[in-house]
Amino acid sequence: MAILKHLATLLAIIGALNWGLIGLFDTNVVSAIFGSGSTAGDVIYVLVGLSGIWLLIDWFRSK
Repeated sequence: MAILKHLATLLAIIGALNWGLIGLFDTNVVSAIFGSGSTAGDVIYVLVGLSGIWLLIDWFRSK
């Protein structure tokens, strides 16, 4: 479970940095690397979203 939490944290950080770059510089790194609307990019977005959900659930469990 510790590995899953570390992976989820890493993906959430990647997602947060990507959103920060979108907000600051109008640059989407995921789309730049994988192409806009690509399946690989969509998978990355889904994994980042699932990571956020996992960390939220873990946070509520620890409270």
